[in-house]
Amino acid sequence: MIEDIELEALINDVYEHYGFDFGSYSKASLKRRVDRLYQMDGFSHFHEFLYRIRSDENYYKRMVEEITVNVTEMFRDPSFFSVLRKEVIPLLATKPFIRVWHAGCSTGEEVFSMAILLKEAGLLHKSLLYATDINASVLETAKKGVFPLRMMKQYSENYLASGGQEDFSSYYSANFNIAKFDSDLSEKMVFSQHSLVSDNSFNEFDLILCRNVLIYFDNNLQSRAIKLFDDSLAVLGYLALGSKETIKYTLGDSKFQQLRKEKIWKKTQ
Repeated sequence: MIEDIELEALINDVYEHYGFDFGSYSKASLKRRVDRLYQMDGFSHFHEFLYRIRSDENYYKRMVEEITVNVTEMFRDPSFFSVLRKEVIPLLATKPFIRVWHAGCSTGEEVFSMAILLKEAGLLHKSLLYATDINASVLETAKKGVFPLRMMKQYSENYLASGGQEDFSSYYSANFNIAKFDSDLSEKMVFSQHSLVSDNSFNEFDLILCRNVLIYFDNNLQSRAIKLFDDSLAVLGYLALGSKETIKYTLGDSKFQQLRKEKIWKKTQ
């Protein structure tokens, strides 16, 4: 198990060499993930691990990928997508053009879920979905729209539980052990690298989704991210977070009104 002082040395070295600040990540979560990588790659001395990160940019990228990777699935938390389908999307329909930002999109399952919701509402043609992540590797996966065929049964069940009425298999073609989702979904998506730690707002959005990312941040970085979302959201736009996340106790709290029990807020000012 790595020591706290070693973790601090790692944070400082990464910031000094690469300009990325892990200092505001939740220490317990960061330590657990760094320790997993340290053990997995067979290091016996921490200074060797640190030297490898400093001197080998490819290994640094591997470390970022291991630390920032998130578990995701299509139509995860079906009740959340049901509220999007019934309460949020009908209001977005009144807009001449719909901009959606998936922050921390991981391998893209949620982005494709949203594209399907918009398609079924007849709105995909006037929508653009921006999908960002700090992890370049998962973005490459997301761009392809290819997911394991073995997951389709679970994804189909999630889709139906969220209120889906179509045959879910009509959205992808199966080939050996993969499912390739239709290009009419992906052509409305823009994928790019973006850091919630250091990057700024880049557009005005009608809906921002950042689910199960803020739980890895400390309070200061959570507040920074919420301010970034506030700056990026149109008035009467919506912000959606993960089931264990909240905007309470942040500067943006007074500007938002929560929808029912789901972690979706409407920006009121």
